[in-house]
Parts: sequence; C-alpha cells; structure tokens
Amino acid sequence: MIKIIRNFARRIFAGVFKKKGEIKLGFYGSPNAGKTSLANRICQDWLGEDLGSVSRMPHETREIQIKEKVILERDGKKIEFKLIDTPGVATRIDFEDFMKFGLKRKAAQERAKEATQGIIASIKWLDDMDAVIVLIDSTINPYSQVNITILGNLAARNIPVLVVANKIDLKKSDIKKVRGAFPEYDVVGISAKNGDNMEEFYEELFKLVKKV
Repeated sequence: MIKIIRNFARRIFAGVFKKKGEIKLGFYGSPNAGKTSLANRICQDWLGEDLGSVSRMPHETREIQIKEKVILERDGKKIEFKLIDTPGVATRIDFEDFMKFGLKRKAAQERAKEATQGIIASIKWLDDMDAVIVLIDSTINPYSQVNITILGNLAARNIPVLVVANKIDLKKSDIKKVRGAFPEYDVVGISAKNGDNMEEFYEELFKLVKKV
C-alpha cells in the first residue's frame, strides 16, 4: 500500500515543485484534529519516518515542528518542500483540563503555558506559509471559533488553503457538515490514522500547490 501511495505521489507532483522550488506547507487546526497524524502519514509515505509524537491529551504538539528539504526524485526530477506542523490553535487553555489526563498541577500548568506559547507561534508563522492544510475533526461541529479564526486569517493573507476533514473512519464522522460550514473551500475527507483516502488527498494537494 505504501509503495502504491509513493508512486501516486511521485506521479502527481512531478513537474510541479521543480519549477516552484521549496514549498512551505503548514498544518493548522484545533488540538487533536489530526495535524501531526497527517504530517506523520505524509512523512511515512514519502520518507519512511515520522515527524512528531501524537497523544489523546490535547496540545501534544506545543512547538513548531519542521521537516526541511523533503525531496523526492523521479526520472531526474526533484520535488522539494518544507513541511511545518504547528501547535493546535485554541481560544481557551485551562491547566485543569490537563489534570484530567493524570498530570499533576505543576506539570499541567507548565503544559498550559507551553500550549499558549505554541498558539502564538502558530499565528506568527502564518506569514511564512506558501500554502496551508487546515485539519478539521469531522466527528464534531466544524463551525467553531477556532476554525473560523484560522480560515479568516488565511483568507486575509491570501494563502491557498485545503480543508481536510479528518477521522472519516469513525461513525460520528460527517463530511457534509464540514463542506456545509465552509462551502467556499475544497474539502477532502481522510483518516490520517489509518491512511484512508490518501490518494484523493494527494490529488487535492497537487491542485493546492498549483495556486502557490
């Protein structure tokens, strides 16, 4: 399966990045939407390695994670990009929420502080992005303040966007709600965890890169 995806990615991306050089591709979304899971899936498909760790606890990613000079070669042509996984954006961070996952008060307070700093860094990094993938958990209400804020910031900066409805492997998943909430954007449904529908995702990513 991985070999098929790699070949598919090579085919659709060949001839695009070679003219544009390194593309800075950012991953944005709320905590636990699946940003790092998707980043890991891409790195596994193309490089055979992960980018970062994932957890059920919110704000597992609290610092910008970068995989630079990701290069694929096919028929003498090179594909190069910089993959940038950002901390989850949230409108509210309460250290007591982390204590529900077993953290002691001091550790929970430190995690909350780091998460807040991560959100600030995520917003600052928007100005450096060439294109952005916005991850949305398709099992919950997509019309949240976080999603609206992220997409609004991207629209203001005129940054090409692909909305990815994640977790389609779960029963509560509803891609129609995501598309209904943001009809002005292209939406593709995937399961970053299981690798479902990654072929369509890569095809949509190809279209996104053409807008850069």
